[in-house]
Amino acid sequence: MPTETQHPDEKFIPAGARNANSRDAEIGVAIEEHWLELPDGRMRYLKAGSGRALILIHGLMGYSFSWRFTLPALAAHATVYAIDNLGAGLSTASDDMDCTVRATAERVLQFADALGIIDFDLLGTSHGGGVAIMVAAVCTERSTERSAERSAERKDSRLQRLVLVAPVNPWSRHGKRLAPFVGSAFGSMFLRHTFARWRSLHDLGLRRMFGDTSRIPPDSLDGYFMPVFKNHVFHYGLRVVRNWTADLAELEAALPKIRDYPTLLIWGTKDRAVDVQSAEPLRRNFRNARLVAFEGVGHLPYEEAPEDFNHALVDFLTGEDLTGANRTPGNTI
Repeated sequence: MPTETQHPDEKFIPAGARNANSRDAEIGVAIEEHWLELPDGRMRYLKAGSGRALILIHGLMGYSFSWRFTLPALAAHATVYAIDNLGAGLSTASDDMDCTVRATAERVLQFADALGIIDFDLLGTSHGGGVAIMVAAVCTERSTERSAERSAERKDSRLQRLVLVAPVNPWSRHGKRLAPFVGSAFGSMFLRHTFARWRSLHDLGLRRMFGDTSRIPPDSLDGYFMPVFKNHVFHYGLRVVRNWTADLAELEAALPKIRDYPTLLIWGTKDRAVDVQSAEPLRRNFRNARLVAFEGVGHLPYEEAPEDFNHALVDFLTGEDLTGANRTPGNTI
């Protein structure tokens, strides 16, 4: 039987069994809740499965709850760690914590170091995709430094593969104007007195993340709102967007450093948060990358089309061919 978390809002059900009895669906998938003390706060994370490590990084207003349909599917292929970034989800954070994309990436590596994870694959979505890009860049930088000291050829053996799900990137026009406004003094005050207090506005914003609102899972609205009133996560989100312009510039500088990582890009064609037109220039940055685009799906494919999302992800992690017509019901490029 699975290990229950302390938070009943999170129900981890296989994607294909969302309408089945949840108790029966969960049998055999043990999902454990853990907490880890880090210099800037106390990190909550969920762990499931066995095999090589796979770390999941959620989006700006997401948390480990985002992966409730994905964790059971991955548990047979990897040891999966779904973190709540410090300040997000149910993880706590110090008031003076650095919320830049590089500092957040460094905390992901602190997490891996603390758990003794020697090598791992990495999946990041939206803002978490930007964090994943920066984790890869930091790994490359450190590996290059070590190789220079040893006068040896650079070989980065820590991070193995990347999965980027609609990651923030320099080619997406969405957010370039909105984020600086949100991060301003007026914008921050506006959000604190509207979205953070009026549940209907929060739900409206989440609905816009879906290409087809009829596919919103019944637990999504409550699940994503829970950290807003339990952990005041809007404060973390506002601190992130204050750095948005500088973070995008840093991500642009980081991308040439990570072109050698085998990478899977996943997008929805009706993404309103990160422009799907930015997917192809991002793909061209990598020497070995594939793009899977789900027709009619929005910014959260792991919520809106979880079975298709899991299929593409498992194919990539197990080394199977993504181009087979019967393998992934998305457009593979």
